[in-house]
Amino acid sequence: MHSKYNDLFDTLVKSYYKGDFEETLSNIMVCHEISPQETFKIITSLCGVSLEFDNNYIYNLKKAITNYTVNKKLIEKLDSCSLNCRKDGEEKYKCQLSCPFDAIMYDKDNKATFINYDQCIGCGLCVDSCKEGKILDKVDFIPIADLIKNNEVVIAAVAPAIMGQFGENVSLDQLRAALIKVGFSDMIEVAFTADMITIKEAVEFNNHVNGPDDLMITSCCCPMWVGMLKRVYKELVPDLSPSISPMIGAGRVIKKLNPDAKVVFIGPCIAKKAEAKDPDIAGDIDFVLTFQELDSIFKALEINPSELKGIPTRDYASRGGRLYARTGGVSIAVGEAVEELYPKKAKLFKAVKAEGVKECKDILNKALNGEIKANFIEGMGCIGGCVGGPKSLIPKEQGKVYVDNLAFNSPIKVATHSSTMDDVLKKIGITSLKDFEDEKKTAIFHRKF
Repeated sequence: MHSKYNDLFDTLVKSYYKGDFEETLSNIMVCHEISPQETFKIITSLCGVSLEFDNNYIYNLKKAITNYTVNKKLIEKLDSCSLNCRKDGEEKYKCQLSCPFDAIMYDKDNKATFINYDQCIGCGLCVDSCKEGKILDKVDFIPIADLIKNNEVVIAAVAPAIMGQFGENVSLDQLRAALIKVGFSDMIEVAFTADMITIKEAVEFNNHVNGPDDLMITSCCCPMWVGMLKRVYKELVPDLSPSISPMIGAGRVIKKLNPDAKVVFIGPCIAKKAEAKDPDIAGDIDFVLTFQELDSIFKALEINPSELKGIPTRDYASRGGRLYARTGGVSIAVGEAVEELYPKKAKLFKAVKAEGVKECKDILNKALNGEIKANFIEGMGCIGGCVGGPKSLIPKEQGKVYVDNLAFNSPIKVATHSSTMDDVLKKIGITSLKDFEDEKKTAIFHRKF
């Protein structure tokens, strides 16, 4: 969500909770300063749906919210773009320059830029690049609020990068209390399923690397990294680990335990919205909110996590799972798991990491040319990793400090040491670490690229 629309989103959220959504919507449309079509397009984007404006717009919007369906077009561009953001001497506009996949084209006939959805991976970098707010990403909260009002089971699955985002001294217990106050049934740390993926990645390393010239590229975490591999570096896909991300793992595990639950991932990344809609994994995560969107929701509902008592839970995520939030964290976690599960292979484990689009492309080019002096490659599309995500609330340097403090103070140090994880794994049919070598038993963590 572009910061330009914070006040409008605040108004929509408050009205949906108060029950005067129709009246509020009508007032907004009557008082619009731009065309009704464009105003309605902004509103529908803030409500997480896609609709054309007509005379029955209130009924159609309420129906679309209640009958929420996956949007194929996560990022949309308004027609009223003035194209006044190109500097002298530059061939491209700001939105074009921001796109790592060259998915924003210029139509000479219509004298307008447009999004080529065949090339767009939904990273959302263009949303922040447009200072006029002419590029929109869908905000899924109103459909979530509709489920909450209807007493559905809605679980918030928070990214490991959440620590410190909502206040220096705000604990996970206070965040849990805040989310339950919003109306969520409960909150879980995605770091917990990151621990499960860590073990899966250690098994994949054992399968992929048998000598100094073998290579494994981790598929964990970052949809921009995976998008680069799938679209630009296809020759390297055979070396890509066939594992889901911790986010998708959270959705699958929760739904295995409670098929009626709806799962909302909350993180610093617009690209996660696109990942949740990938055809082969669609439905595992029902909705995605960013930290900035959650901050707007807290403010609209006058919820201050720092003032809440907190709802405690015992520690169940490990140091390694929590370190997934920052560059190098995946390598640390998987390296420790390899050392524990395959001590002989641990001698071979040599990791290299890349952060930011430029570094990721550089390292993949080296891998293509056989110039890489490592056998485990970790890539993060944002500098700093997830703590540097475009929808973070604090600088990446601060985010890393908070994540490291939480991680290194975790009672559970290595993924394989969690008794809670043992209990959950048994409920989904995995009764031992050896079972992770059985593809049928670990199908829940598997993805084909």
